[in-house]
Amino acid sequence: MTILGIETSCDETSAAVVQEGRLSSNVTTTQLLHAQYGGVVPELASRDHQRRIVPIVADALKKAGVTTRQLDGVAAVYGPGLVGSILVGLSFGKSMALGLGIPFVGIDHIEAHVLSNLLEDLKPSFPFINLTVSGGHTQLVLVRGPLDYQLLGQTKDDAAGEAFDKVAKMLGLGYPGGPVVDTLAAEGDPAFVNFPRPHLEEGSLDFSFSGLKTSVLYYLRKIGFSAGAARVKWVNPKAYDGFVADICASFQAAVVDVLIEKALSAARRFNVKDIAVAGGVAANSELRRRITAAVKDLGQRVFIPKFEFCTDNGAMVAMAGYLKLKAGKTSSLELTAEPSLELT
Repeated sequence: MTILGIETSCDETSAAVVQEGRLSSNVTTTQLLHAQYGGVVPELASRDHQRRIVPIVADALKKAGVTTRQLDGVAAVYGPGLVGSILVGLSFGKSMALGLGIPFVGIDHIEAHVLSNLLEDLKPSFPFINLTVSGGHTQLVLVRGPLDYQLLGQTKDDAAGEAFDKVAKMLGLGYPGGPVVDTLAAEGDPAFVNFPRPHLEEGSLDFSFSGLKTSVLYYLRKIGFSAGAARVKWVNPKAYDGFVADICASFQAAVVDVLIEKALSAARRFNVKDIAVAGGVAANSELRRRITAAVKDLGQRVFIPKFEFCTDNGAMVAMAGYLKLKAGKTSSLELTAEPSLELT
């Protein structure tokens, strides 16, 4: 079975081919034009997807060494995400399946992230706990089988990745902020400011990062810090750089503490030995380092995708499509975009 997967839920245009459950190609481009606006502009994102989708799909097929006639199915994301962006990949995928006379399957973007840990040769054993951490979602899921999930907890407000971007904006670090905060935090002191660790009520596996983000904002206001203040205006520019790095490290430490504690708590509660991490924030070096160490100390195993499979990518969509089609699940060509789709 040879499946083409298409991902256009936000600002990455990606296509991939999975053959017999193994990845044959994965081509992804990220839209850089949004940096000047401090965030993704939906209209610009959808237009850019329209320009990129045809050559990206063609490149994925070429690198996999297959033609359209060799495809057994097409999979595309139908939510959640930006409705205009989703419609580009979804419409393309449905049209391609219709033209070729092959099955089409719509994919839940979050489900695809969960399944991204099945792309590697070394895979977690079922059941396992999956921590999905991205710019739009933070969720804990019990994965009983390839298509069998139980949602254990999710963010009540800001997702972890969203909080990273907003704190980066407060510090004048630009967009996307997550990678910049991660890089600067490596040079900072995580104990510089003891920001709160939001755990919610006892035993809860839900998340909340809005209060933590606000704590950073109030701290910066209290000391009179302004992101618009030029670095050169500080008496000691090196002190300015060090201060920003310390704030990044302190904020990041608070987020990572909560993510790891909740994931380990879920693993204990459901008596599973394997924990997987997925989503854009799974690329964060501190999260990868600390959860690997924590799980190792407990005699458990952790699975984190390669960097190219952490951000939005067609590979995870193709894998999800492969598993669904293998199970006999297909979608109607009348399927439309669901920007607020929830994992079921």
